[in-house]
Amino acid sequence: MYNKEETEKIIRLYEAGGKYLNVDGIKTFYLDAGTGAVVFCIHGVPTSSFLYRKLAFSLMQRGLRIIAIDLPGLGFTDRPEDFNYVFSNFADFCDKFLAVLKLESVHLVVHDVGAPIGLALAAQNSNRIGSITVLNSMLDLEHFTKPLLMRPFENPLLGNAELAMLTPLTFPLMMKYAGVENMDALSGNEMAAYIYLLKRGDEGKAFLKIMRSFDKTPEFTALCYAAFKNEAYPVQLIWGEGDPFLPYDEYGKQFAEARRGIPIHKVKAKHFLPEEQYEVIAAKIKELISSQE
Repeated sequence: MYNKEETEKIIRLYEAGGKYLNVDGIKTFYLDAGTGAVVFCIHGVPTSSFLYRKLAFSLMQRGLRIIAIDLPGLGFTDRPEDFNYVFSNFADFCDKFLAVLKLESVHLVVHDVGAPIGLALAAQNSNRIGSITVLNSMLDLEHFTKPLLMRPFENPLLGNAELAMLTPLTFPLMMKYAGVENMDALSGNEMAAYIYLLKRGDEGKAFLKIMRSFDKTPEFTALCYAAFKNEAYPVQLIWGEGDPFLPYDEYGKQFAEARRGIPIHKVKAKHFLPEEQYEVIAAKIKELISSQE
């Protein structure tokens, strides 16, 4: 069930638990919790750092510090009309964000389009990357086709219509189909918070720009592959095996075949796996980090 007042309370509390800083004139929201080695989480679409709120607590319990950013155009971060909403520019922005925080080394966690963003970041500055954990993402951007439910967003007319229909009342239908295995993993008010954070301030216009700006050039795809294969840092996959948007046999295998022998952990989850498998994800991140010590 969805209650507007309760949803607003969840959003206020989440914002109060985060921080803001200025990156290139853009007011940027991020979650920063815990102490120890830094785990830098990059979200995809249609999400924000809110996806990692449960994982944050589990990582803190394991002696790690989590920093989860809201990318420009999503969550609480500003949505400049003149921002270039392409993956490589998001990577540049994340690099500047880490520089402002004076973080020399981070362990990446990437989900959905957070993977090409994070891999482009790693390609820019591999010395900054301690490890990479990939959650249900894509690697072969050149040949990537958006899931059927997401394709209308590419079209100006259809995209605007579908976005208008994405509400706190309809979003649970998508979550049941592709988001989570167990609908009790989050409340209707938490699902509604996702929609608020998607549309906040601009009714989702920045999100539509992102959906229409996927870099599918051979050059960018090659850059992502090179970053993933870079043996300067270890990598692992954690995959929700029930994800109908990015099934393992098609998308997970892209990563597995690009770098054979890496740890692969399949979990009972769908696309939003940090909502219900945050303990497993935190444990595997801690194991990967500890293996380097």
